[in-house]
Amino acid sequence: MDVESLFPSESDLDLSFTSCASNTSTDRTFTSSSARSSLTLSFNESRGLSSSSGVHRPHRKSDPHWTAIHAATNLSPDGTIHLNHLKLLRHLGSGNLGRVFLCRLKDYDDSATFALKVIDREALTNKKLSHVMMESQVLSVVDHPFLPTLYAHLEVSHYTCLLIDYCPGGDLHSLLRKQPGNRFRVDAVRFFASEVLVGLEYLHALGVVYRDLKPENILIREDGHVMLSDFDLCFTADVVPTLFKRFSSKVGPTKKNWLSCLEAVFRRRKEISDEEMTAFVAEPTAAYSRCCVGTHEYLAPELVNGNGHGNGVDWWAFGIFLYELLYGRTPFKGATKEATLRNIASSRPFGFPESDVAAEENGVAEVKDLIARLLVKDPRRRLGCAWGAADIKRHPFFDGIKWPLIRTYSPPDVPGLMRKKSHVSHVRGGGSSFSLSRRKSLGKRWSWRGIGNFIKGKGSDSKLNKKISM
Repeated sequence: MDVESLFPSESDLDLSFTSCASNTSTDRTFTSSSARSSLTLSFNESRGLSSSSGVHRPHRKSDPHWTAIHAATNLSPDGTIHLNHLKLLRHLGSGNLGRVFLCRLKDYDDSATFALKVIDREALTNKKLSHVMMESQVLSVVDHPFLPTLYAHLEVSHYTCLLIDYCPGGDLHSLLRKQPGNRFRVDAVRFFASEVLVGLEYLHALGVVYRDLKPENILIREDGHVMLSDFDLCFTADVVPTLFKRFSSKVGPTKKNWLSCLEAVFRRRKEISDEEMTAFVAEPTAAYSRCCVGTHEYLAPELVNGNGHGNGVDWWAFGIFLYELLYGRTPFKGATKEATLRNIASSRPFGFPESDVAAEENGVAEVKDLIARLLVKDPRRRLGCAWGAADIKRHPFFDGIKWPLIRTYSPPDVPGLMRKKSHVSHVRGGGSSFSLSRRKSLGKRWSWRGIGNFIKGKGSDSKLNKKISM
């Protein structure tokens, strides 16, 4: 299928136009979903991001997708990507904003595939056009392994075309439905949550409040790692990066310990020495919006009440996200959308299931404590609202994770997860710490599940729902 057949043949449609490229290396897919759709009930902010399109990023020069893009531009007479350089392979799906196609560059290796989002601006309302603009602006500035790549932004006639990553692994919601009991083990929850947390931290450092976190918007790359998608509901705010020093005890569930007087003295000395913490914080704490958007089961109380909200809505959604991965459902879900919203707005606290299927797994106490600290209805007391991801990373649920090495961890061994290639993860030592290396001589590959069991001590086909990210 040629790209020309996608568009009507009006004389005003010029298929020769320049591209606006932004360099990042990630993989992304688009599939349709019959699950939960996002809602928009108010205006969308017009505040924009400055574009960094065309910036040269040497750290991406070895990526095969960029190699294909550069080869095509070198062969182009004017040195730019044109719409007729693309060969459409198949239609992936349609959404509220347009259509998505799997494609590749003509006369180039088939291994470099992309997703092409085609948006007919004449068919959209002003509100939806603002959503398209917001997503384009966010995609143009991000450069992160857990976020999408915008390879080219093409404008032709009344069409907007975004050439982005294709993720063949589908979305996390579909993967969740393939698991026994429609839930992940604690070690798998830790893996996916840690990568999503790093992605959210990066967005917040750019001043971007996501507002649409849910498993349907977490895509799975071919190597089993995650990719956040759908940025049309974002809004932006100023961020002042700050290096803080403070005294703070580590958050987490309390454990009863029987210590001798001497042990208690030494332990108290260690706790005092650990209380002083230096943290780099780049969190949009001044962000403010009165726009009610998002997925109803993931809306924060302050967003439902309509009194204005800020960065805390993402950390509330992160708590809902953890709960759904662990139990297969969201904590405030009612019989109808209205009942769900009433449960969220109610002053009654949420509770965990009485028959806890995860009760016997290692780490369940820690993840439940983290969820409880995130699902605090007063955003002023919610974990993450003041210090962002820096506080959440320190929670005992994430003990042992070497955050700078997060990309080297092997994805969990769960049914239905695509894993094209794995990373070598070696555990060394005991306790709650571990280190990772690529020492090939050891010849042993550790999965995330293996790491979790090592740290904590060993314990005890549905139809694919597709999602269009527009």
